[in-house]
Amino acid sequence: MAPGNLTMASQSERKDPANGQKTPQRQIVWLNVYFMAMLHLMALYGIYRIPGANPRTWIWSALLHYTAGLGVTAGAHRLWCHRSYKATWPLRFILMLWNCIAGQNDIFEWVRDHRVHHKNSETDADPHNAKRGFFFSHVGWLMVEKHPDVIKKGKQLDLSDLYEDKIVMFQRRHYKKLYILFNMIIPIAVPCYFWNESLSNAFFISYALRYAFNLNVTWSVNSFAHMWGTRPYDKNISPAESMVAIVASSGEGYHNFHHTFPQDYATSEFSTPLNFTKIFIDVWALLGLAYDLKTVSKEAILRRRMRTGDLQHQKQHEK
Repeated sequence: MAPGNLTMASQSERKDPANGQKTPQRQIVWLNVYFMAMLHLMALYGIYRIPGANPRTWIWSALLHYTAGLGVTAGAHRLWCHRSYKATWPLRFILMLWNCIAGQNDIFEWVRDHRVHHKNSETDADPHNAKRGFFFSHVGWLMVEKHPDVIKKGKQLDLSDLYEDKIVMFQRRHYKKLYILFNMIIPIAVPCYFWNESLSNAFFISYALRYAFNLNVTWSVNSFAHMWGTRPYDKNISPAESMVAIVASSGEGYHNFHHTFPQDYATSEFSTPLNFTKIFIDVWALLGLAYDLKTVSKEAILRRRMRTGDLQHQKQHEK
C-alpha cells in the first residue's frame, strides 16, 4: 500500500516473537528506507512553508488528498479488491486515475497484497502483520523484503478478475508513467501555472506533505485499526473499530466489521458522515454509475454479534 516493489530474499533464521517458531530474517530494503525518510523530512518542511503559500495551494493539496484517498478506499479496496459493488466504465476509469495520485503501487499489486492480508491476517503471510508491532504494521513492512509466505500465498490467489479488467491492466502496464504524472507532475504544475505558486511551495506542500500525509492515513488502518479499539462483531480477531482510523481514512476504520463482513460495500452497519467513502459510492449509485451494492442484513449482523462479538459494552449499558 505504498511505493516500491518489495521482493523475497532468503536470509538467516530468527524466532518469531508471536509464536516462537523460526522464520527467515528479512533483508532491509535501504532504498525504501531512504525514500520514506526523505519524503517525511520534506513533508515536515512542507508544514513549515504552509503559512507562506497561496491559500489555493492549501485547497488544491486537500483536494488531491481526498481524491487520492477515494482512489484507494472506493477504488482499489471496496471495488477491485472485495468486489463489494460494481461500477461503470467511466467511474472505474476515474477511480483508476485517482488511485495513481495516491501512489500506493498499481491496483493489481495493491489488491493482491490486500487479499493475502485478509486470508492470512496476523500471520507470517500477512504483508503487514500487526503482531510484529506498531512500527512494522504501519510502515516498517515496506522497509524489508516480503516474507516468503506472503509471496507463496499471493501466488495461490485467484486473480482472474484483475487480469480480465482492461482498466486495471492498462494501469499496471503504464504505472510508472502514470505515477510520475498524477502523483508528482500535475500536483506541482497546477499551482505554479494557474496561480503563480512558487515551485518550492508546490513541491513541498502539494507533493511531499500531501503524499506523506495520504500514506500515513492509509497505514493507520494497518496499524491503529489492528491494535486498538472495540471488537463488537468478532472478539477473536485482531482488527478493531478504531476511531483514529475511521476519522483519518474516510470510514475504513470500522475494521472489526470489515474483517467479519468483507463483502459489505459500506464496511459498517451504521450510516455516518465519517464514512465518506460510503456516501461517495451512494451518490454515484444514485447517478447510475455504481450498482449491485452488496450489504449484510441486520439479522445476520446481530446473529454474528451474539455468537462471536465482544458484548461487554452492551452488558455495561444494560446495567
